[in-house]
Amino acid sequence: YGKNTIKFLRLHREGKKHFVKEVEVCAHLRLTSPQEYLEGNNSLVIPTDTIKNIVLVLAKKNGIPSLEEFAIDICNHFMTTFCQVAYVKAYVQEVPWQRLHEDGVPHIHSFICVPDGIRFCEAEQCRNGPLIVFAGIKDLKLMKTTQSGFEGFYKNEHTTLPERHDRILCGELFCKWSYGECKDFDFNCIWKKIRECILEAFAGPPDCGEYSPSYQKTVNCIQMLVLSRVSQVQVIEVVLNNTFYNVVDMKNLGLTNDKEVLVPVEAPYGSCACTLGRK
Repeated sequence: YGKNTIKFLRLHREGKKHFVKEVEVCAHLRLTSPQEYLEGNNSLVIPTDTIKNIVLVLAKKNGIPSLEEFAIDICNHFMTTFCQVAYVKAYVQEVPWQRLHEDGVPHIHSFICVPDGIRFCEAEQCRNGPLIVFAGIKDLKLMKTTQSGFEGFYKNEHTTLPERHDRILCGELFCKWSYGECKDFDFNCIWKKIRECILEAFAGPPDCGEYSPSYQKTVNCIQMLVLSRVSQVQVIEVVLNNTFYNVVDMKNLGLTNDKEVLVPVEAPYGSCACTLGRK
């Protein structure tokens, strides 16, 4: 049991310059006894309102240097404070605020919300067990308008999809990875590096791109690049939900539409998922 969607903004000041972290936290516990379920005995139950207050107090006292460190703080607090807690899991996701720039100059106290992917993390621990940390990015929408195709696929009497050697590749990406044994990592630096790997593997070189023969291959390229460059990552899961665009037929309007006006097909949509780990 636990408390979901604990939302708050943590404001940190360094002189006139302000820093913000707006997060949403879900904190779940499992107790050493199920007596509250079986007998209605609540003597060991930590109220979910108390859980919420603890999360807010930890944010006030320790700040949020990184989402992962904050999730670890939550796990450590419940494990060291309450002997009746057998398991704790903390999920933290961040609202994507970025510092506002005016003529290239960073503003000291103004920010803009940029929906270029939501950062999240999970930390979980069993009593007398290791602390396990996951991190990731979700709702990252990516598109490239060429250097993508889909050919040579299996066909039977139900196949109506034509082969394409030049199409738009567009999708919403979910990526989650595990760190294995958690050490004193620079979580902020690692997250930024993995995000850069995702964008590079998806798009290819900026002057020419890189051909994608399928969504599946693109998913694998993302995973392979992350594992090759970020040694701290042990297992990486990627889900790419596809958005298809159909060319509008404008012949009845007396126009030739050379893939200049397209409409998205929102449903149904395809999805590719893969989990890849080191040996």
